[in-house]
Amino acid sequence: MGKVIAVSNQKGGVGKSTTVVNLAAVFGIKGKKVLIVDFDPQGNSTTSLGIRKKSVRNTIYEALMGDCTAFEAVVATEFRGVSLIPTTQRLSGAAVWLLEQEDKGKTLRGVLSEAREFYDYILIDCPPTLDMLTINALSAADSVIVPIQCEFLSLEGLAELNNTIERVRDSFNPALKLEGILFTMYVERYKVTGQIVKEVKRYFADSVFETVIPRNIALSEAPSFGMPVIYYEKKSKGSKAYEALGKEILKNERKGKG
Repeated sequence: MGKVIAVSNQKGGVGKSTTVVNLAAVFGIKGKKVLIVDFDPQGNSTTSLGIRKKSVRNTIYEALMGDCTAFEAVVATEFRGVSLIPTTQRLSGAAVWLLEQEDKGKTLRGVLSEAREFYDYILIDCPPTLDMLTINALSAADSVIVPIQCEFLSLEGLAELNNTIERVRDSFNPALKLEGILFTMYVERYKVTGQIVKEVKRYFADSVFETVIPRNIALSEAPSFGMPVIYYEKKSKGSKAYEALGKEILKNERKGKG
């Protein structure tokens, strides 16, 4: 059975979609079968993989509504081992619809149940909100990666997300683990970077990835070309950082940490 990892932070612009797309590409190159579920109505993961939203017939929205299966919504990508369930803005309406469902927190889990048997990894790109979409994503996941930018406002968002994770454990998914906190847009020379890292490690010492993702031009440019950075500019610092993150996650799993 494949592993489901949600990538979540209620704050936007912290590198969620960047992490989903590039980590998936690294896993794919390593021979894993990976499915990205774009569960953010903004659809950044869909765009970053070069998929035109107008060209897709089924999305995660149709799968949630029961109009198709997860497999019927899967779109192939040009990148080794990586498939995608795309999204559009229509998904935003599902947050209200989910509130009316009997298993409102477990709908996505049911949608993805068969796909777990086929893929090694399912990566869920969560919306930058703490609504029923995010709760569904966390309920469907085995673990969650939390990307945070090294700025003080990120600490507040991290605390709120941690509270949400605890609520999901209590109500829907007691087995949910914190895969790790990932520092993104990391600039070592900035004084605030060291302060934020120190503060986060004080509370989450065992849950912080050793790998950090630097600010990097290639990482910023790659989505506009519809490519993961490892395909766009393999020798860039951003590409090497996500390769290192993939290796760290796989290493942790072998040690029984993941």
